[in-house]
Formats: sequence, C-alpha cells, structure tokens
Amino acid sequence: MAVSSDPMLQKVFARSSVFYSNKKDLGKPVGICDGVISCNERKLKSKDKIAVKASVEADFKGFKSYEVNLDLGFDVVAERELREKGFLGMRKTKLVCTIGPACCSLEDLERLAMGGMNVARLNMCHNTREWHRDVIRNIKKLNEEKGFFVSVMIDTEGSLIHVMDHGAPSSIKAEEGSVWVFTAKKFEGSRPFTVQANYEGFSEGGIMVGDELVIDGGMARFEVVERMGNDLRCKCTDPGLFLPRAKLSFWRDGKLSYHGLPTLSIKDWEDVDFGVSEGVDFIAMSFVNDANSVKNLKNYLYAKSSKSIRVLAKIETLESLQKLEEIVEASDGIMVARGDLGVEVPFEQIPTVQEDVTRLCRQLNKPVIVASQLLESMVECPTPTRAEVADVSEAVRQYADALMLSGESAIGLHGQKALSVLQMVSSRMELWSQEENQQSYLHNSRLGDTLSDCVAEEICNCVVQMANNLGVDAIFVYTKHGEMASLLSRNRPYPPIFAFTSDNNARMALNLQWGVIPLLVDLSDDMEANISKTFDLIRTKGMIKEGDVVLLVSDLTPAHATSTTFQSIQVKTII
Repeated sequence: MAVSSDPMLQKVFARSSVFYSNKKDLGKPVGICDGVISCNERKLKSKDKIAVKASVEADFKGFKSYEVNLDLGFDVVAERELREKGFLGMRKTKLVCTIGPACCSLEDLERLAMGGMNVARLNMCHNTREWHRDVIRNIKKLNEEKGFFVSVMIDTEGSLIHVMDHGAPSSIKAEEGSVWVFTAKKFEGSRPFTVQANYEGFSEGGIMVGDELVIDGGMARFEVVERMGNDLRCKCTDPGLFLPRAKLSFWRDGKLSYHGLPTLSIKDWEDVDFGVSEGVDFIAMSFVNDANSVKNLKNYLYAKSSKSIRVLAKIETLESLQKLEEIVEASDGIMVARGDLGVEVPFEQIPTVQEDVTRLCRQLNKPVIVASQLLESMVECPTPTRAEVADVSEAVRQYADALMLSGESAIGLHGQKALSVLQMVSSRMELWSQEENQQSYLHNSRLGDTLSDCVAEEICNCVVQMANNLGVDAIFVYTKHGEMASLLSRNRPYPPIFAFTSDNNARMALNLQWGVIPLLVDLSDDMEANISKTFDLIRTKGMIKEGDVVLLVSDLTPAHATSTTFQSIQVKTII
C-alpha cells in the first residue's frame, strides 16, 4: 500500500514536508516530499557510487507465517508491565541500584529485579572482591533462571582519601567542639576519636593549620588545629555523621587545597581486571578529570576483554566540568555524581550543572545517570520527603536516561520502598509529559562523519516525529550493534522502543538507554522473516493485539548486498 494513499501518514508529512541531510558529499538530498519518502535506490555522487535505500510502507494485511523456533529474550518485568499498562504505560527512565549489605542476598536481589532494577551497581570502595563476585554470580543466576535482564556495573574507588576506620562498625556522630586525630598509621581494632585514613601521604599535600577538612561533601566539617608528624589533629566545627569509608577533602579559602592523585589507583586497575574476569557490562570511572584517562581505560579493556565493556565517566570534580565535552565524547556514558560534585561546586549551582550535563549527553547521544542523594532520607525513613520527590521528578523531566540509588539500597532500611518510589515517580512524570505534550525537543547536532551514520540519524529523527504525530503504540528497531536504537532514544519518543538484536553485548548496553526495551533474538538478513518471527512470538505471548500500531526500523544490511550498497534501512507501519 503506498504511503501517499494513507491519510494518517499524509498528516505527519504535511506537518514536516521534507527532511534533508546538509552534508555536501551526499549528492541529492534524502527527502520526504508530497507524502512519499524518496531515495529508493538513488545513486549518490561519490567515488564509490554508494547507493542508499530507504522505504516506508503501510501494511494492513500482516505477514505470512514462518516457523518460529526461537525464544524471545524478553525481561519478565518488562513483559509484566506491558501486559498491565500497555505500550504507552511502560516506564522509560532506567533504574540503577547500588548493592550493599542491606540487599546482597539472592532473595533481596530478586526483589530488586522484580521491582524494576535495570542495572546493579557494585561500589568497589566497599567489601571484598569475593563478596562482589558472589553478588555478580547471583545476578547472572537470576537472569538465567528467572528471566530477568539486569546489567552489572562496577564503580571504581578512584584515587581519593577516605576513612578506613573511625571507631564504630556503623555511622557515628562527631559533636561540635570534639577533637579528633586523623592518621594513616595501621592499627588493629578501633580507637576513640581516632580516624584511620587509607592514603599514607594524605597529610603531606601542603595541608596547613587552619585548613578545613570536609567529610563526605559536608556531612561534617573540621578545622586542622595541629600537625603531628604525619597525623592531623582536627576540631569539629560543623557536627554531623561519619559513615563507614567516608571521603575526606581539604579546603583553603573556599578552594580545594589537595590535588595530584591519579585517576585510577593500583587497586582500581586490579578491580578493572576483576570486572573483566567476571564479565561485567559497565565500568564507572571515578574522579575523571580529562578524556585521556577514559581513552586509556577503553583501550585497555579493548585489548584485555573479548566482551565489549562500556566505560562511564563520573562527573564529580571541577576539572571534569571544565573539560566536560571532551570527556562525554570519549566515554560511553556519564554519571552525574552530585554528592562529590557538591564538594567542589557551590551547592546552588548543582541543579543547573545537572541540567547542562544531561542536555549535552543527549546532544552527543551518550546515556546519563543522575546519582547521589535522590532519596537520602529513605536510608532511615520509610517515606521520602516531598522535596526529594520533586528532585526525582525534575531529573525525569530533564529526560535523564537513568536514576540511581546509592545508600538508600546499599545500607538503607527501606531499599525496596525507595526503588518503588523511583518507579512510581518516573512513570507518573513520563505520563504527564505525554498528556501535556511536554516532549523536550532537542536541536540535534550532527554526530556522524560517514554517509551511513548521517542517513541513520536523519531517518531516526524522522521516525520519532512520525511516531509522536501519528500516536503509534511502539517503535520496533532491528539493529546489529544497537546504534539505531540509541539514536531513536536520543529523540525521546512517546512510544517505547523495542530493540531486537542478536548481539548480547549490545543488548546489555541498551539496558541503560532511555525508553529502550532490548531483546535478544536470532536475526537473519531477511527483514520479512525477522518481522514475522518477532511478531509471531509477541502475539503468542499475548503482548500485542489487533489495532496496535507499530513503526518498524532496521539498520541490518542484507548479506547479498553489494559493495556499492552503503546502508539499507526500511521503515514500515503495521496495523
């Protein structure tokens, strides 16, 4: 059925009559004019006589049946949500939970997975590698045996100074006026009013009497009153809590007075090797100050691991903000670590910094996680403050790819409830955006350098506009490595994006992308067969019904394509 005869499609083309690629070397433009996508088998002006094929069809008859002998790699939680809420009711913001003593058992992990956890984060600052190994293997066991689809992220400690021991097994309060000794000396057990730091040279970095020692970004503050060899005697000036392995920073005249530690310590490199051996999906890199440290780690992983492990850069220093764009470009994603960032940036600037980082990540098509203190009160309280709910809502409104729980799940008393709060608030805000037509349109900068990338970007931009204007129920993308699913996600469409891929690495990486439900399926170079297989499986599971409207996109290149075919992309509307 021709597109020009479909009044629904004519409506969207009337609103956006043409899209063009402004690259001069593309030859004649790829365009939608008069209700028809042009560019079928169009020859382009280039040395290699590259051909690009794009088509749009409306099909009311469905597809002929194929023998289906593969299982649809559908996460049980996404499947349940689809049955209960339908396509447009599915949550799009991804949820990351930090795993700690409060939620590390197999039963606790299963409850988090059932509650919507997309990514499990392991903070290598805490616990032993053996402990982390047990958690990783339990998560993989749940994925294999219970039908979950939870990715694993390890978070490097970074070269920072933190508390080894403070005299108590859990948090203690530093009272105003109390005097404490901070030392790097090793001793067994604990001593009252004595804090053991992890870094032997922590007191040698030009620290002076009168400098301010800040605990965990402001949980408590001390003034250095005396240097005693390699030890510091400090007086509490702002009382607060000392948490296990709390981070220490030194300030003078409103600026950090201690610098020079490498981005990755010797322990961090050992933790990276551990992550490689355990087959983790993401490594979050702490205290990134430039793009080179990210590139070095990615090169190391490329040489060391047969699996594609994504590197996320944590934005938590003033230097990282000064070199933000180059860091985002070098990384596979970003984490806005607001706790540590708040130590170096005035707290009143954190909201605008968060929004700027989120917007830049969308423009450069990199997933972004908003982290730290989202529901801090729920470490001890069963309900969040209304201010915390507003904070979470704002992150969702900014279209962050993911929200992260830290202490709320790792050591909190109400981790399950905290996760359910994130799930409910994000789902409600997403629904409000649809109801109020509050989609955040983004001026997409050109990302691709090649013809293939430019065409894919243009088609994804157009597909999302069509999906929103036509009110389709879902977008199905058949993708080799996940690039086209990521480009669709960047545009934040109203309907969910179902990404079918035969690459498990791509599937795990897409688990962090906004609005993408990745599915592992054996794909062939026959698009009609791929579509028929996936639709038959979804129908068999009762997850799609008559009257649902789905847009189909593909970046798969047929095996029989000649060298002159640069890319083959099909877009189909199926009712």
